[in-house]
Amino acid sequence: MNKSELVEAVAANTGLERRQAEAAVGAVVDEIIGQTRSGQTVSIFGFGSFKPTSRAARTGRNPQTGQPVRIAASKGVKFQLSTAFKSALNSKKAATKKTAAKKATAAKKTTTAKKATPARKATATSTKKATATKKATAKKATGSAKKR
Repeated sequence: MNKSELVEAVAANTGLERRQAEAAVGAVVDEIIGQTRSGQTVSIFGFGSFKPTSRAARTGRNPQTGQPVRIAASKGVKFQLSTAFKSALNSKKAATKKTAAKKATAAKKTTTAKKATPARKATATSTKKATATKKATAKKATGSAKKR
């Protein structure tokens, strides 16, 4: 969304004429710029805060030649979202977390139900096979330990 689209949206939502909405948006932007230029933090409840920052002068390098280059001091602005804005942005994630928690609870209930069923009795042949496999694995492990 650019400035003219914002003006149109403000005009549509407030019932103001386009020129009045344009003046209102321009006044808000100009005031934010003026206050941050003077070093003041601008906080808009439910939206966020504009905080002025400054970077000191430093020496950099030209990547092509490797020559030192003097970089002048400059000012900037950091924007921090309000908690209300941030929660509005992430509300979809919260909804998916709730559904994931419900699915996990349902999965736990079905696993518990499966565990409650009585176990089958092991047959003699399957027990012999399991014992033979364990012995073979143990021999391989001791054989490799002796080689070291």
